[in-house]
Amino acid sequence: MAWTRYVAIGDSFSEGIGDDHPDGRPRGWADRVAEDLARREDGFTYANLAVRGKLLGQIIETQVPAALELGPDLVTVSGGGNDLLRPGTDVADLAASMDAAVARLRASGADVVLFTGVDPADSAVIRLTRDRVARYNDHLRDIAARHGAHVVDQWSMDVLGDWRMWGVDRLHMSPEGHRRLALAVLEALDVPDAGDWREPRLAPLPELSRGARLLFDVRWARAHLLPWVGRRLRGHSSGDDVKPKRPTLEPVDLQPDPR
Repeated sequence: MAWTRYVAIGDSFSEGIGDDHPDGRPRGWADRVAEDLARREDGFTYANLAVRGKLLGQIIETQVPAALELGPDLVTVSGGGNDLLRPGTDVADLAASMDAAVARLRASGADVVLFTGVDPADSAVIRLTRDRVARYNDHLRDIAARHGAHVVDQWSMDVLGDWRMWGVDRLHMSPEGHRRLALAVLEALDVPDAGDWREPRLAPLPELSRGARLLFDVRWARAHLLPWVGRRLRGHSSGDDVKPKRPTLEPVDLQPDPR
């Protein structure tokens, strides 16, 4: 199918945090997907309504109606990751909200792409959410099957277990992670000749000593975990006062084709 009206909604994952354009604006996998699709289809337009730090309820309340007003034929939806970081989140309620949102988007005639969460087993702190993420992933796969949506199964993408795919905050992907994720989205959409997210294969990382790992974890906690906890305690979000980077459907400013 040829898409010409693509809208991305979600949180920092879809906004593109960790992968910047030369001028400092977030790029990310969604921009990369749009660039590929724009090379294939005349008249292609793209909007990105995602805002960092948003909970699923906020995404559904504000971004889903805004996306529907744009009349898209393709929508990527990420959401729930920030909710799952919070202890006490009801996974079933989260999934029910996503199910209703996907039903609305599919009823408009748009193709929809969903994303499972990444397996956080190698993260010293985030792995505490692993059970919740796995249960939410099961719901997402069921939602996609029920509504005829596509799924990018990040949980099964072994390459995302490599820290080179992530930024120093361990929460947002590096440019290489975003690049590979874009290829996985194109694969899920059956876009031909888009490239393989599995390549190139990466050489193994050197083993760190227990002391080096501990030091790495302590520095990460000071620089990234504690500020995040502080914002939560104050009721603030990294997305406060942040506006969507592409609120309307516009032609894509193509980057040099890496192929």
